[in-house]
Amino acid sequence: MKRRDLLKAAATLPLTPLLMRSGTALAHGVGTMAINLRSRVRPGQPGWPAATEWDRLKRRVGGRLLKLESPFVSCSASQTDSACAQMLKQLDNPFAVGDSPELTQTSGWADAWTSQPSAYAVAAKRAADVVAAINFARQHHLRLVVKGGGHSYQGTSDSADSLLVWTRHMNQVRLHDAFVPQGCAGYIAPQTAVDVEAGAMWIDVYNAVTTHGARYVQGGGCTTVGVAGLVQSGGFGSFSKRWGTAASNLLEAEVVTADGQVRIANARTNPELFWGLKGGGGGSLGVVTRLTLRTFELPEFFGGVNFTIKADSDAAYRALIAEAVSFYQRALFNPHWGEQMKLYGRNILEVSMMFQGHSKQQAEQIWTPFLEWVQARKDCQITKPFEALAALAKHLWDAEFLRKYLPDAIAMDDRPNAPRDRFAWAGDREQAGSFIHGYQSAWLPATLLQLDQQTKLADALFTAAQHWGVSLHFNKGLAGAPVDSIDRARDTATHPQVLDAFALAISANGGDPAFPGMPGAKPDLAKARRDAAAIEHTMAALRAVAPNAGCYVSESDYFLRDWQQGFWGSNYPRLAAAKREYDPDGLFFVHHGVGSEDWSPDGFTRLRR
Repeated sequence: MKRRDLLKAAATLPLTPLLMRSGTALAHGVGTMAINLRSRVRPGQPGWPAATEWDRLKRRVGGRLLKLESPFVSCSASQTDSACAQMLKQLDNPFAVGDSPELTQTSGWADAWTSQPSAYAVAAKRAADVVAAINFARQHHLRLVVKGGGHSYQGTSDSADSLLVWTRHMNQVRLHDAFVPQGCAGYIAPQTAVDVEAGAMWIDVYNAVTTHGARYVQGGGCTTVGVAGLVQSGGFGSFSKRWGTAASNLLEAEVVTADGQVRIANARTNPELFWGLKGGGGGSLGVVTRLTLRTFELPEFFGGVNFTIKADSDAAYRALIAEAVSFYQRALFNPHWGEQMKLYGRNILEVSMMFQGHSKQQAEQIWTPFLEWVQARKDCQITKPFEALAALAKHLWDAEFLRKYLPDAIAMDDRPNAPRDRFAWAGDREQAGSFIHGYQSAWLPATLLQLDQQTKLADALFTAAQHWGVSLHFNKGLAGAPVDSIDRARDTATHPQVLDAFALAISANGGDPAFPGMPGAKPDLAKARRDAAAIEHTMAALRAVAPNAGCYVSESDYFLRDWQQGFWGSNYPRLAAAKREYDPDGLFFVHHGVGSEDWSPDGFTRLRR
């Protein structure tokens, strides 16, 4: 897989206009907060905390206050410094990048942002550490940043001159046989669940829930993504067509709000805060310290299907796309199938899909009609042979099993003394530190799969692929999912279009790591701008058949203008109301997050209230 092709880095597996108007006391106990237009302070400016004040904060958090600087400051032209060399060596290891509070999993976005370390970080190990950091930031008018996994493409876990709340070390996972959210006895029945601290990665949760607990939890496809960030953004995994979004399966959260209070949020306690955390975007309403997610019975099998087809002509490619669309509607538009079909220039269709609840033989039988259609044509060639793999579901994230049977599919954390159960999918490791050229997405409505609409869809996909590659993520649209999964997702802040979309279309590209100060980092901005323009043309072709399409907040255009509508649609006014209630002064700021329209783009200057 080429690092520059972010389309291929998407977990392919083998087997935030409403303004704050009032400073009155709040109904749910957040209390009165002074409202002003005071800008946040930077190092060296009047009001920046003195060394003695930082020392007091350090004592409050048990010594876990870190003064940060770029790991590349020690790099010389010859790159002989051992610390620099070691960092460069580990730059493609997402576990190592995540363990570095100075770094983010993406090094930046052309003409948008570049990864810069905060001035200080609180390496939180408990909720009290988060409380201390929030109170300190509020009292001293500091820019506050929150980072767990650090996977934000839009740079929301990154800002220079800020105080970072780094939750990486809050990573405990605990299973429940009969969990009832606080205050919900008699309202919500006991159910199997898992408690997850905010800094855990999905591999930590899958190890506990599936590999060792023989149950399923709906999480993300990339094992190194932080649990809290994914849930707050909505959260899709390979099997979301069956079990819904991660946000829709949130039962309860512990969250520290802007007044420094530790609150429980569930369906009956702080319900609007709870709803906002379910897809309203991370870092806008508070700092989550714990989440409790429902778990499910495992199916017998998880598996995957992979192959590639090349058409000999444009006419043949149009026919191939039309047949793929028709076949998807006939055979795959159901809870069993997720992941991707990818369309590229040069008339290439790549299939990398996953399934649940089928055996290998059943998967092969399902695909036989499509393969026979291809083989009967003289103008379409299978360039990568069809392969179906399946295994007992409990083995999908079982590192020991994968090392034995599918070693090329995974990339272990290869640092000395690294846990043996922590791995990334091989393709995901190659996107660590990548520099984004462009990234756009759009939900495609299931109406496009109707027989009288399929030709229009196929033509749009063909036109789109002539400009840049596009990938259809079928698991990131919930049309075709069971009623219970759709109903749970309906009660989240995620854009309502997800309920009626058969797929999320993504077009993207990027280049090699380009952290500031990194030796050899030379992003080609001219190429990046050409790529971004091509991606715009690609997505315009799809928006022509899906006008007013919303997009997924975590995988979207940094430069999106009407982002409130694009990310949340009709849900945005309710999210803005929750923001006014729980964070009226706007302590929590992220790019294009709820309430961010009240601030300058860098989050340092308040523009209105």
